[in-house]
Amino acid sequence: MYGAVDLGTNNCRLLVAKPNGKSFRVVDSFSRIVRLGEGVSLTGRLSDDAIERTIEALAICAEKMRRCGVTRMRCVATEVCRKADNSEAFLTRVREECGIDLVIISTGEEAALAADGCTPLLDYRNQNALVFDIGGGSTELIWLGLGRKKQSEVLGWTSIPYGVVTLSERHGGVVVTEGGYSNMIADVSSYIDAFEEKHSIASAIRDGKVQMLGTSGTVTTLAGVHFGLPRYNRRRVDGAWLNAGALISICRRLAKSDYEERVAEPCIGEERADLVVSGCAIVEAMHARWPVKKLRVADRGLREGLLHGMMRVADDDQKATVESVKMVPDVTLETPKVAP
Repeated sequence: MYGAVDLGTNNCRLLVAKPNGKSFRVVDSFSRIVRLGEGVSLTGRLSDDAIERTIEALAICAEKMRRCGVTRMRCVATEVCRKADNSEAFLTRVREECGIDLVIISTGEEAALAADGCTPLLDYRNQNALVFDIGGGSTELIWLGLGRKKQSEVLGWTSIPYGVVTLSERHGGVVVTEGGYSNMIADVSSYIDAFEEKHSIASAIRDGKVQMLGTSGTVTTLAGVHFGLPRYNRRRVDGAWLNAGALISICRRLAKSDYEERVAEPCIGEERADLVVSGCAIVEAMHARWPVKKLRVADRGLREGLLHGMMRVADDDQKATVESVKMVPDVTLETPKVAP
């Protein structure tokens, strides 16, 4: 049994799964908005309240993994723990109080894991895919080359140091002015322009050979709004294709709406109402540079990438064990002679 924990700037997520052919079957899951990164962009430190919320959520993760009999686990922390001055003290508390050994991963590994987790949703009839993951403290862009044998290669990646939490704290989240929204787009656009200059993605999009795939709370939330869901439904959203023009229209409508109107949206609610507009700004900045006609939504990513990685390692270990057994020489013992 395998367990994967993804602790981000905004969310704490768990997946427990067991191998099922070339994939896996989810046995249990957990997700809670903990806002660990609340105020970090202003103070440089994890706040006491945020730490308490997060440890409470991680304790639930630990108990779920214990009950499910998890034997292999990988638990990672991302952008907020890369930035906060008191991250090591926080990780020590988590280890002592929850029994979870969190590892802070690099931006490069975070991008690779997110792309790996989304692999089942890639359309290999295209030559390339642009995968984006909008987090709380950063946004990852991954440019993939797609092969004929359903293999993908990371051709480039970047980590934009802005996510929904950091942009909201910088420009406003509850109340967002037209100027504030424009500034959010401008903050992100400079990094997008640099990535475009390096990889000429827009040209490939014009040739119609690029799939865009978004994995994040922002994109899944916008999909829920687009479909008019009375409550979020992962089965309806994960893998869905959205018209990009319709998505941008929703972004602009939400950017102009007030806080109460955003709270009233069933798939946004109070938990996301102060963060969704900054996510919209990131989506709009990407669409301005890379105007695809449609994009695919992934309610999957880093956790699934962690599980895939652990299962590959287990398979390799099993193959190595089998090979070592084959290499043991077959020794035939002579039957001892009995004296007459």
